[in-house]
Amino acid sequence: MTDLIALVADKDAEYTLHGLLSRHQSLGIRNIASSYDIYVHPLRDPGCWNDADNFLRSFINTHRYALVLFDYEGSGRDQLIDADAMEELLESRLQKNGWDNRCRVVVIRPELEMWVWSDSPVVDNCLGWQGRQPALRLWLQQQKFLAKGEMKPHRPKEAVERALRHVSQPYSAAMFKQLATSVSLNRCTDRSFQRLRETLQLWFGDPGV
Repeated sequence: MTDLIALVADKDAEYTLHGLLSRHQSLGIRNIASSYDIYVHPLRDPGCWNDADNFLRSFINTHRYALVLFDYEGSGRDQLIDADAMEELLESRLQKNGWDNRCRVVVIRPELEMWVWSDSPVVDNCLGWQGRQPALRLWLQQQKFLAKGEMKPHRPKEAVERALRHVSQPYSAAMFKQLATSVSLNRCTDRSFQRLRETLQLWFGDPGV
């Protein structure tokens, strides 16, 4: 059987997962680089929420574990239930559909760009801000994206888009892969990222790490 099937909302999340899974030692898992598949749901975040159990049904007997990853904001339910409840409800649907205890749902609140904003200098480089003045975080404060003393902007996606536009750098899925393969994973303290990391360690933990 293939180790993992992942359903994600867009290419940004797909490239992020590819980048992360290439760093099995940093994640503390065994190498599954040749034993996973990632699919992007054509209906993006709402598709993952509404249709993941149906989409993944055909993989129950071909893959050991199933992961669903999407944004809270944009899912169509973010004004109705919280992210924790979404994870619990969708996991229950997957379990009833045949995945039993072999599935995990990770809802990123508010969105994937929240993972971008670690305190690593690599972030500045990837966003085209290396050596610029003012420095990226000071500029974010000046633009009212970041409060003094805070690590992450309150509108993370808009902050990424504005920062890239300011230095005339295109927004691309490749940027997410570059960040995922370069930033120290210990610097990302986001709840959803920690949930993903702990899940992968539970499923594919490397006893030698």
